[in-house]
Amino acid sequence: MTHSFALHVPDLDLDPEPLEAGRILSGTPEVSGKVIWESEDGRRIRGVWQITPGVVTDTEADELFVVLSGSATIEVEGGTAFTVGPGDMAVLRAGDRTTWTVHETLRKVYAITTPVEDS
Repeated sequence: MTHSFALHVPDLDLDPEPLEAGRILSGTPEVSGKVIWESEDGRRIRGVWQITPGVVTDTEADELFVVLSGSATIEVEGGTAFTVGPGDMAVLRAGDRTTWTVHETLRKVYAITTPVEDS
């Protein structure tokens, strides 16, 4: 999309994004999402992401997100842990290794920025 737009996110149909088995620590979480907008150079991505209850690990991108529904506790390796729920905004740093304990199916809207690659 190259124009301004608005989108009703709570009912948006998402596409399955299977998790690698090694990332699942507990439960049977399922992930789905949809990229809504991406810059021409692929460095800026805006989208919607959802995960069902369970415990998973991840290595984060430079991301800002706002939770629409559900809740999770996010533990940052060597850092802090915080719980997020509807209306909460969070910022994750690129390279952070995290463990997500998803209490209720969580849906978020995110903005990711990837670094410029050296050529």
